[in-house]
Parts: sequence; C-alpha cells; structure tokens
Amino acid sequence: MKSYNISEQVVFEAYEQVKRNKGAAGVDSQTMKEFETSLEDNLYKIWNRMSSGTYFPPPVRTVSIPKSNGGERLLGIPTVADRIAQTVVKIYLEPSVEPHFHPDSYGYRPNKSAIDAIKTARRRCWDYDWVIDLDIKGFFDNLDHDLVMQFVRRYTGSRWILLYVERWLKAPSQTADGTLVDRTKGTPQGGVISPLLANIFMHEVFDSWMEKEFSTTPFERYADDAIVHCKTEKQAWFVESSIQERLAKFKLELNPEKTKIVYCRDENRGKNYPEEKFDFLGYTFRARQAKNKLGKFFTSFSPAISNKARKAISLKMRGWHVHHRSDIELADIAKAMNPILRGWINYYGAFYKSALYPVFNRFNYTLIRWVKTKYKKLHGYRKARNWLGQKAKEEPNLSAHWQMLGIKPSVA
Repeated sequence: MKSYNISEQVVFEAYEQVKRNKGAAGVDSQTMKEFETSLEDNLYKIWNRMSSGTYFPPPVRTVSIPKSNGGERLLGIPTVADRIAQTVVKIYLEPSVEPHFHPDSYGYRPNKSAIDAIKTARRRCWDYDWVIDLDIKGFFDNLDHDLVMQFVRRYTGSRWILLYVERWLKAPSQTADGTLVDRTKGTPQGGVISPLLANIFMHEVFDSWMEKEFSTTPFERYADDAIVHCKTEKQAWFVESSIQERLAKFKLELNPEKTKIVYCRDENRGKNYPEEKFDFLGYTFRARQAKNKLGKFFTSFSPAISNKARKAISLKMRGWHVHHRSDIELADIAKAMNPILRGWINYYGAFYKSALYPVFNRFNYTLIRWVKTKYKKLHGYRKARNWLGQKAKEEPNLSAHWQMLGIKPSVA
C-alpha cells in the first residue's frame, strides 16, 4: 500500500504534457529524448516516489536572461522528471482552484489567453478614460512561502499536494558554476507549478480584494502583469495608492519607475497628459488613426505590436542567419520558419496588423540577401528583389508572411 493515492495514468498524462511543451534540460543535463530511452522505468520511479512520499525535487538550474533595460531575469529550469512531477500536482490541484478564479485573470488558465486579455483591455480603454499600469517589483522572486502555503491550503487539504508544493518552494537553485543557493522566498519562473501558485496568490491578494473594494473598477491580469481602468484621474491615483498598501501587507511592492497612470486619449478626449500610452503583453496601447465603417478616419486608443516586441522579433530573425544558408532552397527556409512566422502573425496580428509590415519587410530584405548569395547571376539587389517578388506571385502560400491579409510582399 502506498501512502498517497496517485494514478499512474496521471503520471503518464503529465509526461505527455511536458513533452508537448518541450523545454531545456535541468541540473542533470538529461533531455527529453534521453529520458525516453528508459521511459517506463523513469515514469515508474516518479510515481513510486510521489506515492510513497519520498519524492524530493532536485535543485533548479538557474539561467540568466537579459532584459531590455539592461538588467537580467533569472529563470529556473527543473529537470525533465521534476517537470513531470510538478505537472502531476498541477493536474490534481488546478480543478480545485480554477472555478474560484476571477474571470479577468487570464494567465496560464484553461480556455483563456493573452489575446483575450488584450481584447478586453481594448474595449475597456474606450469606456474608461484612465488606466493604472501596474508593475510588481520582482513578483516571482519575492513570494512569501508561508503565505503561499496558507493560500494553497484554502483550496486543498490533500497532504501529498501540500507536501510537494512546499518542497518545490524550498528546493535550492543551482548557478552556472554549480553553486547551490538556498531559497527562502519566491518560486522559480520556469517551474510548471509556479504559474498556478502565482495565480492562487494574486487571486487572494489582488483579484478578490479588487472585486470587493473596487467593484466598479475593472482590471485585466495576466500572472503578475495587470492594468486597472478608472473613470477619473483622481480615482486612478486613489486606487493605485490603495493597491500599493494592499500589496505591502503581503510583502510585495509596486515598482515606482514602471507603475504609471495613463490617459487614454482618443477622438473624444482632447486634453494632453504626460503619460498617454502603456505596454501590455507585447502590445502598446496608444492613440492611433483608425477608419470607421463609413471609411472616415478618426483617432482611436488601440493596441498594436510594441517596439520592444518588434525589436525582439528582428533580433530573432537576425539570429537565423538565413542569408548565409546558400546550401538550402527557399522552400527549406519557409518550412523551417513558417511555424514561427505564423505564431507571430497570429499573436501580434490580432490587432492593428499593419504594424507588422515593417517587421516582415525586413525579413523580405533578409531573403533578398539570401537570393544574392545563393545565385551568382542575381547578385544585384534589384535582380534579387524582382526574383523574390516573382516567386511570391507564383507561390503566395510558400511563406507565411506573404499570406498576411492576402498581400504580396513589399520588398522595395
């Protein structure tokens, strides 16, 4: 008899989820492919140890990711086996908490997405003149472990779930040089269970409180990224101050350099304000020219891909070094790049799609460079451009970005 009743089928289901999500190796350097060489034995070990209460998570590999402001964000990468174990707990715990979550919590939840959050934010920016753009300082790194456990206990009395959640919170991190660092607070970004714990924490600290204290002041939240809509500037300052006080009670604070009050200026809101735009989930919300159903232009406060996201995409494209790949054909490039291109188009093209044109014109220029390298007789820019343009006309479905809005690529 095992101490805890955990289904072997759920362990296998967790493995399948982890495999679909891919991910890098943890401190043991084991890849998913290597894990699968002894799949049955490895899954049995996870089930056996979790069921008997003897599963102890290994350290989390710490990886430093550069931020746009010059700083660094630390990601914690669990091992493949540990990601599966965390997914097992997530599968059991999530159904208990999901029905309680606020409808305007969008991050890492079934049947909700970032696009849903942006769509709702856009509509509310038309109805409310002011936005509080919130930024919580080091949210994942500063979550208090005792408070996290207190909140999780409100949704489950399962001893084994509570046991393993606490062990994951306390699991040390391992730096690049192998040094182990004890964790006294926070939950690693990159852990499977971390987003669910973050949602539980923010539901208790922010969502439920906002619904009770400011029921007429809507918000959208994606993990720790949130915006709040207000009717007046005075109300916005009061709500921001109240949020600051609320977070402080739970050992969190707003970043004063990034948190701001924004005026949603549009056709009917003529006054000027120091802050008239904000970024949310890769989109910049600001006043933009739009066209109504009658074809008349007007100013709308709307989202489009942010400069930060555009730069990140351009950097990613440069990293492909496509113009050096004279050993492959255009169809090979399209096959490799289309899944990524479609992902960008589907996400960043959901609103104000024309803002994506400069990004993909730049990729067309990269393809022109490839043509010049691949074919000596097309070494001149104009010849290479014309060849690529003709290719787009002949095979408009070859490259995903050529299909945007049914237009041919503009490479001039």
